[in-house]
Amino acid sequence: MTDGKRRKILAASSGGGHWEQLMAMRAAFDGSEVIFATTIPGLLKKYDIRDGLVLPDCSRDSITMSIRCFFSAFYIVLKHRPDVVISTGAAPGLFCLLAGKLTGKRTIWIDSVANVEKLSLSGKLAGHIATLWLTQWQHLSRPDGPHYAGAVL
Repeated sequence: MTDGKRRKILAASSGGGHWEQLMAMRAAFDGSEVIFATTIPGLLKKYDIRDGLVLPDCSRDSITMSIRCFFSAFYIVLKHRPDVVISTGAAPGLFCLLAGKLTGKRTIWIDSVANVEKLSLSGKLAGHIATLWLTQWQHLSRPDGPHYAGAVL
């Protein structure tokens, strides 16, 4: 940021491979204030993240948990006021992006490297939300997005 203030980033994802890809990008956040959020509390401890946040896990199969996760994501964005929201997926990360978009923040979606044949459902939806919409597979990129800038893993 040009005013000398450190950029605040909310980096959110589900557990598992989504989280591993987010952690592989940690060095890219150097110099920024980063708030990590995931769905599995043990992952925060594993990566020595002391002030991380836990989101309720959800999927398209559970409307109740999805609603709970969205409101939790919205609360996190309102409370922490990040400049940028970034996610590698899945639904909990998408809800953080949506909350960021609704509050005027820059949003970045990086679809999982596991989605070789096509974008994930969350990845497709992210195309309508993300300021920057990325895929990790060049053959899935399109001129209007998602764009390809390399792979995390």
